[in-house]
Amino acid sequence: MHPRARLLVDHYAMEPLPVEGTWFVSTWRSDAELGDGGPVGTAMIGLYCDDPPSRSLFHRLTFDEVWHFYGGDPIRLVVLHPDGTDDEVVLGGDPLGGERVQHRIPAGAWQAGELVAGGRWALFGCTMSPGFTGTCFEGGRTSVLVASHPGRAVDIERLAVPDDHATAMPDGFAT
Repeated sequence: MHPRARLLVDHYAMEPLPVEGTWFVSTWRSDAELGDGGPVGTAMIGLYCDDPPSRSLFHRLTFDEVWHFYGGDPIRLVVLHPDGTDDEVVLGGDPLGGERVQHRIPAGAWQAGELVAGGRWALFGCTMSPGFTGTCFEGGRTSVLVASHPGRAVDIERLAVPDDHATAMPDGFAT
């Protein structure tokens, strides 16, 4: 692992996120709750690194998610929309050069993230309101996503949850 990435993982006591493998730590969970007991809002810090490979596999959430770039190398987000369209966003520290420091992923869109080619590590955050719980997450399987978005097959083959792996967070995760 890149020395700076190791320092960040240790500093924040990050752990691998189930299903996806991203290094993460939950940093805020609202004390206020919704009618179903879920939090009004949540925040987390995540880290991608090149060795061992860390990225966000395709998944969708039932609520919007806002990504924030904090440091390191740029991040590439791939978004597959329910209407069959897709787009790609680069988060990074050069907003005047076209990188974004913040980006909203709409609820119901499949999303995946990774370092840009040649990147070594990146520190980022995600916030949600209503907040994240394990029940609002669904991992995207390769066969399903290739069928709905064949033009992104190369990304899907690399960033989707393998067909024989779990697509749900473990029972009780983030509750």
